[in-house]
Amino acid sequence: MNISAPVSEDKKDAGKIKLYFYDANLKISHRFDENNRLYISGYLGRDVLKIPDLFNMGFGNRTFTLRWNHIFNPKLFMNLSSVYSKYDYDLGTSENEPESWIWKSSLEDLGAKADFSWYIKPEQTFQFGVQSFYHSFNPGTINGIGDQSLISEYLLEKNHALEHAGYLSFQHHIGEKFSVRYGIRASLFQNIGETTVFHYDESYELTDSVHYNAGDIYKNYLGLEPRIGLNYTISDEWAVKLSYNHTRQNIQQASASTAGSPLDIWFPASPNIKPQAADQFSFGIFRNFKDDMFQTSVEAYYKKMKHTIDFADHAELLLNKYLEGEIREGTSHAKGIEFLVKKTEGKLQGWLGYTLSKTTRTIPGINEGKTYPAPYDKPHHINIVLNQEVSKRVSISANWVYATGQPVTLPVLRYEINGAIVPYYSERNGSRYNDYHRLDLSLVLRGKNADKGFWQGEWVFSVYNAYFRKNTWILNFQQDEQNPEETYAEKIYFPILPSITYNLKF
Repeated sequence: MNISAPVSEDKKDAGKIKLYFYDANLKISHRFDENNRLYISGYLGRDVLKIPDLFNMGFGNRTFTLRWNHIFNPKLFMNLSSVYSKYDYDLGTSENEPESWIWKSSLEDLGAKADFSWYIKPEQTFQFGVQSFYHSFNPGTINGIGDQSLISEYLLEKNHALEHAGYLSFQHHIGEKFSVRYGIRASLFQNIGETTVFHYDESYELTDSVHYNAGDIYKNYLGLEPRIGLNYTISDEWAVKLSYNHTRQNIQQASASTAGSPLDIWFPASPNIKPQAADQFSFGIFRNFKDDMFQTSVEAYYKKMKHTIDFADHAELLLNKYLEGEIREGTSHAKGIEFLVKKTEGKLQGWLGYTLSKTTRTIPGINEGKTYPAPYDKPHHINIVLNQEVSKRVSISANWVYATGQPVTLPVLRYEINGAIVPYYSERNGSRYNDYHRLDLSLVLRGKNADKGFWQGEWVFSVYNAYFRKNTWILNFQQDEQNPEETYAEKIYFPILPSITYNLKF
């Protein structure tokens, strides 16, 4: 567990902001015989943040996987897995106010999958598999909190879905220099009851609603996802790669983009929302030096997506059971070039990566139909990772990251209407936070008998944001209590965060 506090530049809140988070991992494997192994893995984690007079929020993940690996013969392998996962999210106001509330949402998955690998010949590999998952969506449950809250329980309609898929993949080595990998994936997404579906006209006005009983399948989305990749080895040092992928995404996330509004909601494909489809092309050149000690690459990509969703301008999100009526659909584009230099041998290892990219959206009904940056558009991104082995028991590492500031919608003007201050916001994602950068350091101390015995343990001492960069996490605008005509910005950021971890392997 790690405990720390983000920092507010509003002195009245100093020391009052609370943050805690924890992570727990478990991995167990058992070998029954030469042909059968069982793997069990689990994860539990949660983050909680409380900021006075602004909001309280928390989110967490829990996952559990049971996997059986079976070897039929030297050429045919199988992995049979059952998977459970749940993501939950809550956002609320401070307690003991007449309008105090808390919003809770979750996404829960339960499924199974079977994957097979068949090594037909040394130069031919055939992979295939099937999977089936049950999804349960709780977009929002709102309750009043505290003794003074006047808000009663408000439930948004839950959604359920089945998702099935099967795939085939072939890899051929043609001669010593050329290889091709190609395949196809078929997916079927099915909305099932019990739920009520609302229908809207072209102006997103409610026109009708239909109730479906438990188990009723009321919408099917079937799609094919082909892909192909080519790899040509020019020499022992040079290689080029070319690939194309068509993918479908049946579950999308929409986020409130205004500063100080960390509200994220997951939406499944439905009668009102189509699956997002994407076509991606990539081309890369790879060059190794000094017997593969140094690896370098340059890769360029272009990705076009349709049926991308986002919230409409001035969308009403809280206490609104017609959330799908606030969704708008359009297209998005992403393109970029990635440079990588990696050292893989010696006591000092690491890599340097730089990405130049651009991601935009064009959605009718948002930003007057004009193209705007996607929420995750960060044109410049640099990663530097160094790992130094001091001895068999001790190693140190450093990670420095830099990125262009996140796009955000900020208030640029304000109006006074009947004594109330009303903000006027910029174009969608028309502003950016300051550029982001930080340094993380860690020290790993292994046990004296790390390579012997039944138990193997190691301590990890780390420092997040070692030089205390005040990267903006939330920018909140407050009306000055002493001078109501003045508005000031309150920046919330994370300080230096030390942590201690113990890893145990047996």
